[in-house]
Amino acid sequence: MPNRDENKRAVLRYYDRTESRLGYLYLLRGTKHFGWYEAGDSGWRFSPAMRRMERQLGQRLGLEADSRVLDAGCGMGDVARTLAADFGLDITGIDILDFNLVEARRRSERAGLANRTRFIECDYHDLSRFEDGEFDGVYTMETFVHAADAERALAEFHRVLRPGGRLVMFEYSRTPNECLLPAARAAFDAVCELGAMPAWHRLNHGDLENLLESASFKVESVEDVTARMLPMLRLFAVLGRFPYALARRLGKTEKAVNAMSGVEMWKHQEAWRYNIYTATERT
Repeated sequence: MPNRDENKRAVLRYYDRTESRLGYLYLLRGTKHFGWYEAGDSGWRFSPAMRRMERQLGQRLGLEADSRVLDAGCGMGDVARTLAADFGLDITGIDILDFNLVEARRRSERAGLANRTRFIECDYHDLSRFEDGEFDGVYTMETFVHAADAERALAEFHRVLRPGGRLVMFEYSRTPNECLLPAARAAFDAVCELGAMPAWHRLNHGDLENLLESASFKVESVEDVTARMLPMLRLFAVLGRFPYALARRLGKTEKAVNAMSGVEMWKHQEAWRYNIYTATERT
């Protein structure tokens, strides 16, 4: 596992790449998570699907209006704004990318949600700027895979939650290496390395649940919702096929990380799952 400083630099490099910046902006309007699809939904309708995924999060938080919630890895604040607008929550978003935070503040101001959403540069491994028990809820949306020290991050989430506070994590788990064919192992390793996702390497199915229990959380539920996001992934694989093939031919795979991830994750679905973890603080 990389140390936290090395990992932070790797995450910054990943999100600051031209492919990442332009891909997220023009394909997903800056949002950085998958969507939730119902039967019959068009896979191309990315924005409605992503808003549905965000509302799934709000439902699982199950908090009253005006509850204080920490968004651990807020990106440009799309999740925070949905939770503020649709559930009346008071969201503090943290991120290590300054350009994400600038845009998050601009979009919240434009949406009239600046009073319910605030965005701060902060690493979720160190939440010392926040008081013990400051939040009623904490969530991650596909950001915990970037953790360099999973135990430290969970300990910080536990500390800033009030007694009985809720933690909801929309995150990936993986199939153990020994259960994968060599091609799937190689693809998974490449996705984790180039996408700066060291935690995913160690999060075999069932492991995050154990880490949560060790961090004094009570795990209420774990839902495998992979099928709900596969329509979007399929289209990412279609869109990424040509740029990924070109990058491989030129020996520049690192320039097409998202294209590679879409193609390889679709091809090797046996290697991973997409889960929703719901837990409460156990004092």
